Amino acid sequence: MIWCVENDAATRNIEVYTLQSAGFEAKGYACADSFWKALQTENPELVLLDAVLPGVDGVELLKRIRASGLVGNIPVIMAAKSANEYDMIRCLDSGADDCLGKPFGMMEMVSRVRAVLRRYNTQPEERLLKAEKIALYPDERVVRVDGHSVDLTYKEFELLRTFLENPGEVFSREWLHEHIWGGKCSKQTRTVDIHIRTLRKKLGDCGKLIESVRYIGYRMKKVP
Repeated sequence: MIWCVENDAATRNIEVYTLQSAGFEAKGYACADSFWKALQTENPELVLLDAVLPGVDGVELLKRIRASGLVGNIPVIMAAKSANEYDMIRCLDSGADDCLGKPFGMMEMVSRVRAVLRRYNTQPEERLLKAEKIALYPDERVVRVDGHSVDLTYKEFELLRTFLENPGEVFSREWLHEHIWGGKCSKQTRTVDIHIRTLRKKLGDCGKLIESVRYIGYRMKKVP
């Protein structure tokens, strides 16, 4: 079940209709209060959450979700109020697994939903990946830097795992978008760059291990 939390009734109805037409069960909520009340009796598979809501806004609601012991791991795709970099980073830093900048196409929305669900339903390998002070545990979906836990979004985790599994290998932005987001990207899309930026920030000094390769993409520095 996909839950669409959107204040605008017309937009909410289109989102729900499109998801149902794509084969998903879906329903909508107009505000944080009705959404949170429903969470007490039922849990969705994924939440499509508008960043701008009456009362408690979407970003604050997302922080509450992530802080909840019962529903903290529900995948969330945020609908930022615009596609500018600041709005999208604000959503990602608040714990969103992915972010759509308004206005967005319905087919893009469905593609993002499928990609996030596909990643969440994939069982990680039970092994440890390391680089200097970074330790990633795929089976637990846990990342530690110098022994301290680091809270990553789903996409940030998948990016880091990809780099750690293939140290020294250069990945283009297009390849990363296709394999982690589940679809091709245009040259104007900065989704990968935004996620890399927030990932580096969360890794602190170890963020420098993710190197930029000019005109191509990114790689994890090979360390002894």
